Amino acid sequence: MDPQVEAARLLVRCLEAEGVEYVFGIPGEENIHFVDALNESSIRYILVRHEQGAAFMAEMYGRLTGRPGVASATLGPGAINLQLGVADATTNSTPVVAISAQVGLDRIYKESHQIIDLVSLFRPITKWSDMAPTPEALPEMVRKAFKVAQTERPGAVYLAIPEDVESAKVDPSLKPLPINIVRPEEPSASQVARAADVIALSRQPIILAGHGATRNRASHELIRMSERLGIPVATTFNGKGVFPDDHDHALGAVGFMRHDYVNFGFDEADVLICVGYELQEFDPVKINPHADKKIIHIHRFAAEVDDHYPVAVGIQGDIRNSLRALTDAVRRRFDSRGTGEKIRRMIGEELERGRHEDRFPMSPRRIVTDIREAMGRKDIVLADTGAVKMWMARMYPTYEPNTLLVSNGLSSMGFAVPGALAAKLAYPNRHVLATTGDGAFLMNSQELETAVREKLPITVLIWEDKAYGLIEWKMDLEMGHDSNVEFGNPDFVKYAESFGARGYRIESADALLPTLRQALEEDTVSVITVPVDYSENLRLTSKLGELTDPF
Repeated sequence: MDPQVEAARLLVRCLEAEGVEYVFGIPGEENIHFVDALNESSIRYILVRHEQGAAFMAEMYGRLTGRPGVASATLGPGAINLQLGVADATTNSTPVVAISAQVGLDRIYKESHQIIDLVSLFRPITKWSDMAPTPEALPEMVRKAFKVAQTERPGAVYLAIPEDVESAKVDPSLKPLPINIVRPEEPSASQVARAADVIALSRQPIILAGHGATRNRASHELIRMSERLGIPVATTFNGKGVFPDDHDHALGAVGFMRHDYVNFGFDEADVLICVGYELQEFDPVKINPHADKKIIHIHRFAAEVDDHYPVAVGIQGDIRNSLRALTDAVRRRFDSRGTGEKIRRMIGEELERGRHEDRFPMSPRRIVTDIREAMGRKDIVLADTGAVKMWMARMYPTYEPNTLLVSNGLSSMGFAVPGALAAKLAYPNRHVLATTGDGAFLMNSQELETAVREKLPITVLIWEDKAYGLIEWKMDLEMGHDSNVEFGNPDFVKYAESFGARGYRIESADALLPTLRQALEEDTVSVITVPVDYSENLRLTSKLGELTDPF
């Protein structure tokens, strides 16, 4: 290395050594050397329109690839704008490395322009937060950042680079550190044997697969366990697809606000086999209200403590190997028919009913049905937070891991549009659809310009009700009325076209499916607006509130 090259180039070399393909961000005065150094690297800098969008892109890229997504910002307000996506990544157990500029060491110790203690600000929402005190520290600190971000339980990390550290000269002998991969340990044979005994003596076990099962690519082993032992499988919203919804043993997803069909499977179960489940995905009180069910916790790390999650046996280690060992150790087969068949039939009847609902504005059930009809099994849908998420996560049949993406840790609004860009970068040959309410859409809709400029053909489907629909739903449920949830919208067709995207407005129920198919096949950015009738919300929760008797 040229001894006169800035430390920024060493930083870029360290990122290249970690296999970084993209950096999502906005440059600032204090990190211009870093941004410029990226131009001479193999890394593609994705210039975004808001740092929050950069963080959400990094999160979705990390979630889909398992490698940390990288978000970059300047100091002060730029770094602070990263925080929502960073916190979302940590609560969704997703590896992200956030890097921002910081004021120079020559003035960080005193009151000065744009100074704020960013390391302390990021510490509560990351696994690790620190500042590089010298350019010589960069190789070690970058390696640590990526190692910590990826190690189970994954999450976001933050690294501040002072302005004078970034522009300093470095010794030519400095180079990136070699990558050492942490291998998960094998499961304890004694714990596997104990868990097998609990299952063998159970009356009606059920498997709950969470986000950790998806991260650890345990689909094959889950299917094998379910088929060999005859045990039905439910998933969390974040676990959707890790067990295919069209499998005979599939029960669907838990996470809805009411006692949904799938909950009946948990009502009748006496043993819960929780695979890669994390408590922030779904409150265990809703599936173990009396804390009387025996729980087998299978994960890479120990279970969190919760009164309604009393672990009888914990199997800590590689999830796939744990499932293989436990499946082979159980000498009994259960009958998964009955409740499971009834649950699948009821969900199927809802989907079929949606296929024939032709009222306009459209029924949310019909919208979900049409989306499923338009998307391939491996295509990716991002469902933004709000009423859209409730309908999609509950009803959208999912067949492959990470093909329906929601935020179920922090449940942040506004991630779907920027997240769709990252999904398209990670899987350029798959269709990518961002489904979002009109409220969430306008929180990060500026990233349409990024998609157009970067030539990333995504489709955005806006469910338009001119209100914060989920809050309206909750108010009506609890108080019998709602307030302060309605707003106006721009003309979304003209809005999309102003960015260089294509805009469509659905005017009848039978127009959505062909429009979706057309937009998905076009090699451009498309925005479709569909008016939605959320009067179905209260009818649904009222119906589910009445379904309280066991099957």
